[in-house]
Amino acid sequence: MVTSDIEHLISLMAKLPGLGPRSARRAVLYLLKRRDALMGPLAQAMAGAAVSVRACSECGNLDSTDPCHLCTDPKRDPSLICVVEDVAGLWALERTAAFRGRYHVLGGTLSALDGVGPEELRIPRLVERAGRSEVKEVILATGVTVEGQTTAHYIVERLAGCGVVVSGLAHGVPVGGELDYLDDGTLNAALKARRPVS
Repeated sequence: MVTSDIEHLISLMAKLPGLGPRSARRAVLYLLKRRDALMGPLAQAMAGAAVSVRACSECGNLDSTDPCHLCTDPKRDPSLICVVEDVAGLWALERTAAFRGRYHVLGGTLSALDGVGPEELRIPRLVERAGRSEVKEVILATGVTVEGQTTAHYIVERLAGCGVVVSGLAHGVPVGGELDYLDDGTLNAALKARRPVS
């Protein structure tokens, strides 16, 4: 029999993305077997993060300082703002080390069905930031979903009077991708975004 404390831990772990009840049981058993080496330090780290980590008031990134380390980094270009739906998108772009500007996390996408309008997102804050004299370009890195594209179009309209260049990420065939495995939408976007080969 499994005790109530263990069942409670399993049920909480099962709520994490990518973990179902069976994976949660395996993870809990693994943690319990490595109580001193892993479970204790993990519990302390989680408790510390729950207290110290918060959303940056400038960009919306998660950090233990406000403004976050990305907003205060003097090596980053303040004339570029990359707009992402959530912090996961920011982290994905940071992994590439290709973007050296600033970010703006929306906190989701516009969705009439879910009752998410511009005020529920950080769009007014984006318009305010884009109106600063040092900002020259806003890069839209929203998802290639109906909601993501609707949000991007709305942002383009809102930024129309700010005097900034608004650009979007290219969409199309991924590096190493084979045409036979790509969906119709990706192939369509790739054809529309074609460019001369030199």
